[in-house]
Amino acid sequence: QVQLVESGGGLVQPGGSLRLSCAASGSIFSIRTMGWYRQAPGKQRELVATITSGGSTNYADFVKGRFTISRDNTKNTVYLQMSSLEYEDTAVYYCNAAGVYTTAGVRGSWGQGTQVTVSS
Repeated sequence: QVQLVESGGGLVQPGGSLRLSCAASGSIFSIRTMGWYRQAPGKQRELVATITSGGSTNYADFVKGRFTISRDNTKNTVYLQMSSLEYEDTAVYYCNAAGVYTTAGVRGSWGQGTQVTVSS
C-alpha cells in the first residue's frame, strides 16, 4: 500500500546540479530509513545515500562530498542534492524506504526511478 513518487531527474551539463525528491504516501505512521540507489546501463543497482528518521546519514564513497541527502519527516519526503555532476553519474536513480510503519505492519518500498543524464 506504500507508494514512492520521485521527481527532479533530467538532463544536466557536467559540473551542474540537480535536486531529486521522493514522497511516500499511504497509511504511514513513520519511516525508519529512506535512501537513494542508482543503476547505470550494464551495471548493478548500487547504494548512493541513506538517512534515518533521526537524521543519521550514510554515503557511498563515489559521492566524494558532492551529494547531500536530507528528509522532511512531517511530509515523509527525502531529497538528494547533487552537485559537481560527472558523466559517470548518469543512471536511473531509485528512491527506497525501509522500516515503513503502516497499519498493516512494517514493510519497504521502491520508487519507479527517475533518469539523470549528464551530457555536454
